Amino acid sequence: MARTVIYTYKNQEKSISFSYSQFRSIHEAVAAAEGIDLTAYLKMEQQVATVSSGEKAVRDFRDSHFRKLGFGKITLAPKEHRGIGEK
Repeated sequence: MARTVIYTYKNQEKSISFSYSQFRSIHEAVAAAEGIDLTAYLKMEQQVATVSSGEKAVRDFRDSHFRKLGFGKITLAPKEHRGIGEK
C-alpha cells in the first residue's frame, strides 16, 4: 500500500507517493524524487552503523547529511482511516 511522504526541499514543500517495496526508507525516496545519487552516502551510513553502538549515531548522520543536501522536514503523512464501504 502506498503512503504519502511530505518533505521540504530548498524551502519548497512537496509530496510524493512512497512504498517500501521500492525504497528502504523515506529518505531514499525523496532523494530519488529530486534526482540525488546516494551511493556514497549509503556506503558511509553502513560504516557508521558498523562502528556505532546504537541507532542514534546513524540517525544523526542521516539527518545532518540530508540537511546539507537542502532537505528540511521529511515525514510520512498520517493515514486516512475510512469506514467500511467508503472509498
